Amino acid sequence: MKKIVTLALVFTSAVAFSQTPTASRISSGVDVGAAFKKDYLAPSFTYYELLNLDANKIFSIGWTIKGGTFYGDNLNYTTAPARLTREKTGFGALSAPEVAANIDTMRFDWVTVSTVNFGLRAQIRLGPVEVGAGADLIGLGFGKSREGRYRSTTGRFEHTNADSEIDTVSFRVSPLQYAQPQRLNLRLLGDNDLGSLSSEVYVRLNVLRRMGVKVGYHWITTEMRASNLNIEDDNRRFRNRAAMGYVALTFPFYK
Repeated sequence: MKKIVTLALVFTSAVAFSQTPTASRISSGVDVGAAFKKDYLAPSFTYYELLNLDANKIFSIGWTIKGGTFYGDNLNYTTAPARLTREKTGFGALSAPEVAANIDTMRFDWVTVSTVNFGLRAQIRLGPVEVGAGADLIGLGFGKSREGRYRSTTGRFEHTNADSEIDTVSFRVSPLQYAQPQRLNLRLLGDNDLGSLSSEVYVRLNVLRRMGVKVGYHWITTEMRASNLNIEDDNRRFRNRAAMGYVALTFPFYK
């Protein structure tokens, strides 16, 4: 009897919550699509949940969880840390010019980076059309180690030889190096960012009650972490940035 009463109370509470103003102000769904251009492809699956800020559900803000994989051919990844690229960190790096003398490059024939990121989204609804923007904030990156060609005029790394002695080797002598995706993704603005992140602007047309067509533009940054540390500048991190078109289908859960 107690179990029946407990289940009845839980069910009643759930129904009551679904009828509250707060619950009715929530909309959610999934975007299934891909960003793409020559030599780049980035399919993704995004769950979103938005809070409608007004009674007419015109303005809304919320959060996203996005899982995706980035594929790239013949890509250059350049030195990532702001302390090297701008010789400044924090807000100072946002306006400082790039210091070309500090930039090294890793060239990959093939790169794959998988990510799971949490982000924020804002949206305006105008009848059947929705216009919005979003950005990843924090997450994790995964992927296989890939061989690339390390280009550096002064860079060196430490190598243990056959006699178990540590030698210092120039990247010019041994340019073939391995790297894998950076594990932690964290948005800190500009070159301060860490890892693989994306941001977007989009327009969605709700063609059916439970389906919409979404088109937009994505800015995608991916980051690789070299196996060998450059002992001249204490760096392992290399970054590639790309901007590309995006197309998806949206499947709302409730709105």
